[in-house]
Amino acid sequence: MALQLNDEAPNFRAQTTEGEINFHEWLGDSWGVLFSHPADYTPVCTTELGATARLKDDFARRNVKVAALSVDEVESHKGWINDINETQNTQVEFPIIADPDRHISELYGMIHPKASGTLTVRSLFIIGPDKKIKLMITYPASTGRNFQEILRVIDSLQLTAKYSVATPADWKEGEDVVISNAVSDEEIPTKFPKGHRVVKPYLRMTPQPNK
Repeated sequence: MALQLNDEAPNFRAQTTEGEINFHEWLGDSWGVLFSHPADYTPVCTTELGATARLKDDFARRNVKVAALSVDEVESHKGWINDINETQNTQVEFPIIADPDRHISELYGMIHPKASGTLTVRSLFIIGPDKKIKLMITYPASTGRNFQEILRVIDSLQLTAKYSVATPADWKEGEDVVISNAVSDEEIPTKFPKGHRVVKPYLRMTPQPNK
């Protein structure tokens, strides 16, 4: 069956550009981003890995570990990293997982036969410290990902995991959030001492509680 939100992220052992890893052990108590690429030495993937590398400090501040994957071998990945570093003016310092037998790709449903029978689509999974899948995004091979959006959704996931809130459309870090409908009106002053405003009885806004 296809993976769904809050399923446990399948564990695996794999060879990577940073040695062999046990995925769950490697994640430890961190959040994780696992994302796949159709193949090494492809143009859009080169820009994506460069963009990810340049966001190293942004991921670290959020306690997020990043790992990429494609169906090529480790030695191919290592050669490709040289190109990425050169052309994208960065240093790739996260593991790229080798999956030549497509075992991990199949575990995570990264191969969509109607798109390609052999190459992975641009799947991305955000995984919580509890090893549960918190978010899934899939792009076609022709469309590169927006990694500012990835950071934005991580901010939302981490915030809403700690507080009884949700984030509205186009929300960004520091903006007002929605109070969960599970919170009664009577509880609001205690839970949200910064104040709140009622747009509709079912739409109550409050300043971001951890700012």
